[in-house]
Amino acid sequence: MLLDAFRRGWRWVLHRALGSTTRFVYGRHYGVPLPDSSFDAQRAERILSFLLEERLIERRHVQRVLRPASLRRLRSVHGDDYLESLGEPDALTGILGFRVSAEEQDAYLLSHREQVAGTVWATRLALAGGGIAVNLGGGFHHALADRGQGFCVFNDVAVAVNERRSAGFEAPVLVIDLDLHDGDGTRQIFASDRSVHTLSIHNRHLAPPEATASTSIALGAGIEDEAYLDTVQQTLPSLLDEIRPGLAVYLAGCDPARDDRLGDWKITATGLLERDLYVIDSLRSGPRPVPTVIVLAGGYGQETWRYSARFISTLPHSGRPVEPPETAWLRLQQLRKIAKLLNPGDLTHEPSDDWKLTEEDIDPSATGRDRRTRFLDYYSRHGIELGLERTGLLDRLRARGHSAVRIELDLDHAREHTLRICSDDAGGETLIELRARRDTRTVKGMSLLWVEWLLLQDPASRFTPDRPPLPGQHYPGLGLLREVSAVLVLICDRLGLDGLAFVPSHYHIAAQTRSQFHFVDPRAQARFLALREAFGSERLGDATRALEEGRVRDRRTGETIGWQPSVMVHPVSGRLTETLGDESYAMAVEEQKVKFEIEIVKTLEGAGSPRPSSSHSSDQTRNDR
Repeated sequence: MLLDAFRRGWRWVLHRALGSTTRFVYGRHYGVPLPDSSFDAQRAERILSFLLEERLIERRHVQRVLRPASLRRLRSVHGDDYLESLGEPDALTGILGFRVSAEEQDAYLLSHREQVAGTVWATRLALAGGGIAVNLGGGFHHALADRGQGFCVFNDVAVAVNERRSAGFEAPVLVIDLDLHDGDGTRQIFASDRSVHTLSIHNRHLAPPEATASTSIALGAGIEDEAYLDTVQQTLPSLLDEIRPGLAVYLAGCDPARDDRLGDWKITATGLLERDLYVIDSLRSGPRPVPTVIVLAGGYGQETWRYSARFISTLPHSGRPVEPPETAWLRLQQLRKIAKLLNPGDLTHEPSDDWKLTEEDIDPSATGRDRRTRFLDYYSRHGIELGLERTGLLDRLRARGHSAVRIELDLDHAREHTLRICSDDAGGETLIELRARRDTRTVKGMSLLWVEWLLLQDPASRFTPDRPPLPGQHYPGLGLLREVSAVLVLICDRLGLDGLAFVPSHYHIAAQTRSQFHFVDPRAQARFLALREAFGSERLGDATRALEEGRVRDRRTGETIGWQPSVMVHPVSGRLTETLGDESYAMAVEEQKVKFEIEIVKTLEGAGSPRPSSSHSSDQTRNDR
């Protein structure tokens, strides 16, 4: 930690001494929560928070978008009939593939107009300084002049190029589109313009590839690093020599990644970074570096931002990549900053001028206060609602269509307390249910928040063939496991507890929480790691079913392996972190791991009925997929 702090401090000194040749553009409306959890509404915010936290940039390097793109500017690309149609109800249904409310429609249009303005500003900055400008959004390459499609309402790249053309910029433009999907909208908008060459390397053509100045390459599905990088490296240099652009716009899409929610390629994090660095080196290494605009383009899933952040971390001073933290950790740091603003008196619903825990907060007998009306002997109902509002969790529920929620507490049990958040929009169904207690027995000398039960479900959603129910699911998950986990960590912070503990009843639950939780038993941790390696890229639901059906075996003995629940802990305090992070624990895990040789059997081949997985009476923790 001391070394990390030193590195961040050195980066700050370097920036102050040398300045930065890269500029960034960001707007506060860039993120729009939508019912489809494939979208990460906080993508831009996460990247910016990471860059600032690591002192890779300073706030003076960030240009704030003050107003959305005007209709006059949008009309330079899009027709009046189309622009007027966007005011109609359900105007976005065909563009998004699902319906949104009137409020969500307004927010989505505002977000896209603001991101269009961001690309316009980034283009001005790149040309003015001859360097690199990054818009932490944009890349809406499917939008056509007369209609939107593929999540894209307005074509920001086309608007930005036309805006510079109207200001007198005449040099050739090269659009380098390395999003997984065909840049069909941009290509068609500039189909007859020889001064704008569009390069798109994608999985399949979405429209005829012919245009006056275009290179359109469809590689098919299942592409891996070598074939992808070879194509980029064989295509880009000759185009640069031929076109000699005065401006390059790079759509650095992350959806080629092998873990992308909507993608069908298998590009690794190393492959994506190599791609990005090659493009930038090619544009900047010539006798006259090409002014370059970078937009984020596609990428679907809650971890997508990390690919962009890893690449962007190299841009200030052409430095080495800085590895972004886990999404859950970054979100936790953001919430901790919010939590510092909450007065304990607000959470307990009692006046207090002290921002720290008092003797009364810890020991009810100090005042004779009856704690049976408080969740975990601390939080009042008002305090819970205030905390959930300030952390944004209730806003996330509203974004999923649950505008009328109520909080219920069950504090009658002597040891365990239950908190429910129910939705009146869904007939009073439970959205979140948490049953928890304080625990001092699991890890010697440590006080933990024991999660006996955690249910996260969305009664308004439906399962699909691509996302069938997992074991124990009645409804699809809310997609808020990381958010809720972060709130639980804040509770540990507030109550002075050392960490969180629970027992995962299924493999997929342990896998979903692996970045934060570790098994207390080194053998259980080793066994889990061996299972993860054996399953590889298998879907979590398929992996859990393989365990339940008896299709996971010891390669040496042929013995069937089922899921064996064991305690997992998320360290919060420094002393628990040291306990699970010390050398003896790591050595014990490695010693145990070599004992497992696991294979997955595709079919049982007459082996009889599927073998059910093991269960554990104290855990009914439900997944959140």
